[in-house]
Amino acid sequence: MEMPAALPCTAGIGLRAPHYREVLRDNPDLGWVEVHSENFFDGGAPLHTLLKVRENYPVSLHGVGMGLASTDPLDEEHLSSLRNLVDAVQPAAVSEHLCWNAAGGAVINDLLPFPYTQAFLSHVAIRVEEVQEKLGRRLLLENLSSYLFFARSEMSEGEFLAELSRRTGCVILFDVNNLYVNARNLGVDAKAYIRTLPVDAVLEYHLAGHSIADGMLVDTHSSRVCAEVWALYEFALQHIGPRPTLIEWDNDIPELGVLLDEAARARQYVEDRHA
Repeated sequence: MEMPAALPCTAGIGLRAPHYREVLRDNPDLGWVEVHSENFFDGGAPLHTLLKVRENYPVSLHGVGMGLASTDPLDEEHLSSLRNLVDAVQPAAVSEHLCWNAAGGAVINDLLPFPYTQAFLSHVAIRVEEVQEKLGRRLLLENLSSYLFFARSEMSEGEFLAELSRRTGCVILFDVNNLYVNARNLGVDAKAYIRTLPVDAVLEYHLAGHSIADGMLVDTHSSRVCAEVWALYEFALQHIGPRPTLIEWDNDIPELGVLLDEAARARQYVEDRHA
């Protein structure tokens, strides 16, 4: 199975529609960009734009709709569209979320958690292997922000990811903000979680901002990375090492310069660890 092509070990941004024109025009100093795969399934002008961006930057395809932990059958149309996109773009990485999103034929537009049990581990492993076989690539799987615990869980999310990687060869996209949200909302021991991750399997970091609603942190990707997440990122860099790092911003999207500023800060963290 093909390993993900190497993203440069520097910082990139999540590229969203409001910034397409500026990025193409100005070719700013960016290590790489990530886009949501589903936005390009229909081809046309969005795909044409992405292919133009691909001429200047490595591209990572980040999926939000596969629902690898769902118990409904895998959506073959979705998977076929993703395979066609991968063939067209030849991305440096293809990632998905460790979540479910469908039941009884109904698809839910959310990234939903599930209990971390041996039964679910076997179920998800089969589906990951099927997707990897059809794409001809190893997937990066992302940890979730969550707002509840399952009493049935038999292991932590970090332990689940580590064993899933061992069984399937998939690799890990470690979202630092998601872990911080879970630490604040659910009392997860963030540093212990990081220590459970197999260092060689972590190939990418995500950083983002969040908001507060009813006393809980919500993973809205709507603000700058907070000081506490930067500190947790620094701990991850110390324990795991430098990896390609993405700044995500999906709501209340600011001008491009704000994202470039956040990416420059992440790049400095990475360069400091390399020094």
